[in-house]
Amino acid sequence: MSRMGDVLAGFHAAWEFESDSVLIRYERGIRTPKLFQALGERRVPLEAIAGVTLTRGKRGTVVLRVEPRPGADPLMEAAAGQLKESGDPYRLVLPAEREVLAEYYADELRTLLTESGPADRFLVKPPEGPLSFKAYDGKATFDGRTVNFRWFWTGASSAKWKAGDQSFSVGELNGVEWRSPEVFEGHLRLLRRDAEMSAAQADQDPAAVVFGLGYGPVHESLPFAAAVLAAVRTSSPVAAVPAPRRDPADIAERIRHLGELHQAGLVTDEEFSVKKAELLAEL
Repeated sequence: MSRMGDVLAGFHAAWEFESDSVLIRYERGIRTPKLFQALGERRVPLEAIAGVTLTRGKRGTVVLRVEPRPGADPLMEAAAGQLKESGDPYRLVLPAEREVLAEYYADELRTLLTESGPADRFLVKPPEGPLSFKAYDGKATFDGRTVNFRWFWTGASSAKWKAGDQSFSVGELNGVEWRSPEVFEGHLRLLRRDAEMSAAQADQDPAAVVFGLGYGPVHESLPFAAAVLAAVRTSSPVAAVPAPRRDPADIAERIRHLGELHQAGLVTDEEFSVKKAELLAEL
């Protein structure tokens, strides 16, 4: 840019223009979308930007937007076009009286862009971990190396209780499938290298957690999915890390719930015996 360090402030965010990137700082006000608040700030290298647009917005506003290159940002790759316009982290909404200034910055950016087409690697830094969120049927955690699903007895299906809590190293994974909790049947599914794409519903798949009303919101589940996806893309296949031994009280609670499923006829005698033995072996 001709004037490095210049800042253009809009509603919910301010963009600082630097010689090799645009630093986007999001506000933390109550009117700011929660996804923006969760992201905090993002540095977008110029090589990650394919184009710049300036359009008229609603109610006397203009919208400056940079278009990320396909494959450059793990957040947008995980979102797969499901974000609402108001939740797009690449839009800066400004009062209409700042249109001339916004056009100036748009022109300046365009002169500096040299890359186009899909990126061969992620260029925008992924959300930092450790990350966690509560889905409808379990809690998902990610420490940068391993994704863990711990099922809730109030929400998890009998299929997931039979399978037990799950642990996946990023080396075992091939990708992530995220479906927005703002649409019907939102979920986060882990795609494993050694398995075909599961045809099971997400509520029956031990490699997925499902979203319900108030569970797995976009500002928690999407950064989580993006962080996992970025780790998967930069990892090589490795052997799964053995799960640590569990709390005896937790094992006892799971055996109790397994017994309830058995009494209700949702688990056969054989399944009950096998799963009970597996749980006791973890002590």
